[in-house]
Amino acid sequence: MSLDNKEILLKANACVREGDNEGFLSFCVDDIEYDFVGDKILQGKEALREYMKEAYATPPEFNVDNLIAEGDFVTAIGKISLKGKSGEKIHYAYCDVWRFRGGKLAELKAFVIETA
Repeated sequence: MSLDNKEILLKANACVREGDNEGFLSFCVDDIEYDFVGDKILQGKEALREYMKEAYATPPEFNVDNLIAEGDFVTAIGKISLKGKSGEKIHYAYCDVWRFRGGKLAELKAFVIETA
């Protein structure tokens, strides 16, 4: 089960990397919850779709350094770079804790820190 969840996350991440937001959303349950810890919580695919349309207008560049799976959870640790509002590239370190339900992404707790 854990290996399958890792593979699902890797395929979903590949969609994000390619700018295929709808492809990513196909890996998510309809009532997905995205919790950017200390910032905001997105509820449902439509809220996530709107967020991705703006935040990922230019697909992010990211590397997954570690994937750790246990039961219905996969933790991804890595680095991500996003384009800021004025076009500058902003770099972050992240730790994403994903919960799966029925073979789909159901919940994310994202711990994201801007790096120099």
